[in-house]
Amino acid sequence: MRLQEYWGVGPKTAALLEEELGVETAVEAIESADSRALVDAGLAPGRATRILRRANGGAGLDVLATGDAREVYRDLLTLAEGYAVTERAADRIRVLTPLTSREAIQRRLDDVQEATESWRALDDTTRGAVLDAFEEGESGELGAVETAIALAETGVDSGAFRPVAELDADALADAAVALRALRGDRLGEGADDSLDRLRGALGAIEDMAADPGDVLETVKSDARDASEFRDTFLRHVSGETGLPESELRESVAADAVDAEAFVTESLRALATDLRGRVDERERAVAERLRKTVDAERESVDRSVEVVEELAVRVSLARFTDAYDLVRPTLTDGDALAVRGARNLDLLETGESVQPIDYAVGDHSLEEVPDDDRVAVLTGANSGGKTTLLETLCQVQLLVLMGLPVPAEEADVGLVDSVVFHRRHASFNAGVLESTLQSVVPPVTREGRTLMLVDEFEAITEPGRAADLLHGLVTLTVEREALGAFVTHLAEDLEPLPDAARVDGIFAEGLTPELELEVDYQPRFGQLGKSTPEFIVSRLVAEASDKSERAGYEHLAGAVGQEMVQRTLADARWSE
Repeated sequence: MRLQEYWGVGPKTAALLEEELGVETAVEAIESADSRALVDAGLAPGRATRILRRANGGAGLDVLATGDAREVYRDLLTLAEGYAVTERAADRIRVLTPLTSREAIQRRLDDVQEATESWRALDDTTRGAVLDAFEEGESGELGAVETAIALAETGVDSGAFRPVAELDADALADAAVALRALRGDRLGEGADDSLDRLRGALGAIEDMAADPGDVLETVKSDARDASEFRDTFLRHVSGETGLPESELRESVAADAVDAEAFVTESLRALATDLRGRVDERERAVAERLRKTVDAERESVDRSVEVVEELAVRVSLARFTDAYDLVRPTLTDGDALAVRGARNLDLLETGESVQPIDYAVGDHSLEEVPDDDRVAVLTGANSGGKTTLLETLCQVQLLVLMGLPVPAEEADVGLVDSVVFHRRHASFNAGVLESTLQSVVPPVTREGRTLMLVDEFEAITEPGRAADLLHGLVTLTVEREALGAFVTHLAEDLEPLPDAARVDGIFAEGLTPELELEVDYQPRFGQLGKSTPEFIVSRLVAEASDKSERAGYEHLAGAVGQEMVQRTLADARWSE
């Protein structure tokens, strides 16, 4: 396959990869989602990730219809990647994409559920042993084999870990010895006792050959006369090398003119002879080890497959466990319904999060509205409306990737397009045009669409924004899409289609610390109100400058002096 056939690989990138990796290796890296190989070859990490996502699930990326939806998708993967147990697992998670079939989604949900149940069943000690097995493993075949052996030694043999227990332990042990010895240009120590003995002897001979004078003096002091010099030399060398004299005798010099020449020439000859024996033994051992690896090839390949897949599943299980995610119910119809939903970004910050119930579409959850295709969400400033939209986007995208969701319960249907549009405070014709070009085309195409649009009025004057938003709501209903729209213009949208409802989020006052107290759970079928009196009340209470305080008190009169005074009194009374 030509490198340029992959999305994002142009002539320059193809030339770089071919030069650094070779075509075959580059193709293998792309097909196996090996981002580190591409980065090491010179690609920027972000570019490598984009290429791999397209190569390993490009069709699924088409569901991300807006830049804000793509940003939520990337943020989700970043969170999940943080729980990866190996660098390779992190690579695999980083390129997960929305799946294009219900069957694939169900399979991944099954895998993650099994892995999560298996992970949660482990005690802390066993979890630590499992993580150590992954963290201490090297890359490549040897790393996979050693990790498989270490995982088997933890004794975990059920659930997601069953494939490890089913590997041939004896075959892997033999393969590990062979692979460990074969790594690098020369065989490693421990590959063969005879080879280690010869290498040790060679090292000793080379040390003596570096200082033959010391050897000469030692031998002279031990030999009683010249007739014993040769035998004394052989005994000394044998003692230093561990080799029997019989293996040394034929290599010593026969024609040396004096004792010094005899020692120097003999040591040089012994070193040459031993190097040859080491090389010959190393070739023989390497051939035997390669035959061992070939004989256990099936077990080695299977261990690579099992360890890599288990690493990804355990990583996703740790992500699931960390955020207490649950398996959603996939519906056949159009639905996005959650009970006890939590925003993952807020959970990541460690903030206290109020779980939320919300729904659009046809579902089976209790205590949330059913059958409304569109919800218009209204209410207090800083009331969590945008966060709710983002939470719904997170849930929908996690489901499309076959992953559990941050909720106590969820009924979710599959969609072909997710249109998420955050509030962008730019007020000009260019922004209006680009926004319309972003949010309208997806809902007009074939397939199911989820519309999540935040404060459309921020991009044009309120009167015209209400007209456009009303048109967008009715278009969503007519195209049988699902939608949730945040706005402060709900009263200007009447009449809404029968399939649409209005919900409200309400601020309830100020805390003793003068923080806005909000019930983030929307009240279904109720129009929420902005609550400027609470904000003005806080500004009045916190003003230290008399003139500033007078200005805020003037605003209090505009929004309702009595309400402001009542808010301040309630806040002080609750201290």
